[in-house]
Amino acid sequence: MKPFTRTTGRVAVLDRADVDTDQIVPKQFLKRIERTGFGEFLFFDWAKEDGFELNDPAAEGATILVTGRNFGCGSSREHAAWALQDYGFDVIVASSFGDIFRTNSLKNGLLTVTLPEDQVRALMDAGQGAELTVDLEEQTAGPYRFALDPVDRRRLLEGLDDIGLTLQHEGEISAFEEAQPSPISTATL
Repeated sequence: MKPFTRTTGRVAVLDRADVDTDQIVPKQFLKRIERTGFGEFLFFDWAKEDGFELNDPAAEGATILVTGRNFGCGSSREHAAWALQDYGFDVIVASSFGDIFRTNSLKNGLLTVTLPEDQVRALMDAGQGAELTVDLEEQTAGPYRFALDPVDRRRLLEGLDDIGLTLQHEGEISAFEEAQPSPISTATL
């Protein structure tokens, strides 16, 4: 996973509450385990609708999604985070997130920024295509400060997924394993 410190990018506004993971990436596209190739299916059903927010040319190339409360509710599909990343988003800003979606996102390097509803509304009101800087070191999204669990913050800043965290203790793990008796007796060989 690549480290995340700061990004400045175009904003896409999805002014909808309670967006569930089934809308983010529908079930029929969950047939593979690779983390790539899901961006084309992002909001698959909604993308066919006239006036769908992300079809607005001003949202093209956006790397920051500003959306309504309870984003990512529903089932626990990790594919939702993969689809958002594959589409090009680095940051999702909302007033609240589905817990499992938020955890999956952070573990995959997708920053979820939680702000009060009035601040999210102000970012939405700036409009599709507005530019926004999100700084994880300073914990700011534009003029607004956000909180993030220190462990999640460190993981993102250092680009550490679960395997990367484990490998930081490789020396200790090796020492422990070397100190353990062999599970196979040499007498049976």
